Amino acid sequence: MFKKSSMLALVLAVMLGLAACGTKEESKPAEAGTANQSTEKSASAGKSAAKEENAAAETRTIQYLGQEYTVPAQAEKIVITGSVESMEDALVLDVKPTGAMTMGGAFEPLFAEITDGAVAIGEKTQPNLETILKLAPDVILASTKFPAETLDKLSKVGVTIPVSHISTDWEANLKLLAELTGKESQANQVLETYRQEATELKEKIGPNLKDKTVLFVRLRSGSMMIYPQDVFFNPSIYEDLGAAVPEEVKQANAQQMISLEKLSGMNPDYLFVQFSAGENKEAPKALEELQGNPIWGSINAVKNDNLYVNIVDPSAQGGTAYSKITFLEAVKNSKLAEPK
Repeated sequence: MFKKSSMLALVLAVMLGLAACGTKEESKPAEAGTANQSTEKSASAGKSAAKEENAAAETRTIQYLGQEYTVPAQAEKIVITGSVESMEDALVLDVKPTGAMTMGGAFEPLFAEITDGAVAIGEKTQPNLETILKLAPDVILASTKFPAETLDKLSKVGVTIPVSHISTDWEANLKLLAELTGKESQANQVLETYRQEATELKEKIGPNLKDKTVLFVRLRSGSMMIYPQDVFFNPSIYEDLGAAVPEEVKQANAQQMISLEKLSGMNPDYLFVQFSAGENKEAPKALEELQGNPIWGSINAVKNDNLYVNIVDPSAQGGTAYSKITFLEAVKNSKLAEPK
């Protein structure tokens, strides 16, 4: 009897002891390791959110010709490849690119002021991707003339913006570079000054251009080229200065070769000719030969001393702020602006 009672008491004691242990276990605080893991996860999540917030703060979205581009808040390292238009805009805004294209193995003398510290990143039509990658550019200003394949390769190196080569986009191009470099105020002043001076010159030379044929010709590979009215220097002549657009220019859909006989038939009263040695390596005497041709001498502009050869630097593209400003200044100081 005693043994049974003792055994029963022992079992009850053990059961009570286990129940008490269970209660203590349940009321224990979480182990240090578990708490640390929770804290680390919270901290990591906080850091990730902060990192994303900082990254967003370090970039911005800009718009250019209907497209959006995410660029660094401060675009300090700009590479220009293929876009002579951007090079000319850089001249106007005094922007020195980190890397710039070469032409014929060297920087164009026209851009000496902004390329003194630049790295050569390949020819105008052949960017060197490896060199550009080493420069780690914030933004790459390419050209809309580049094939899609080239633009795709450049975009893998860095943020790439294809800059328009169409003359009528000249204001948008200038504003793009200004926005990237924080020079919006300077660009706006440039545009305002140009508009005012163009309006004044248009009024001044209007009588001289009335009923006159004005033409801009470019010599390339020994051949004479004319352009549509919204390409090259044509917008400056026909829109900004008010000259009548010749029918041949209206009909041109792109760069178009014109024969000397055709030019003679047009018989322009004012003729502008651009001749660059770099664009005529195969025909270095093309201009000289033209000027020695009797047909050339019979053209009104030539006979009446209204021929203007390289009135601005022959490397100028025509449809940029720099080209338009320098052309306007040259015309202002030419015989064309003299009172009749």
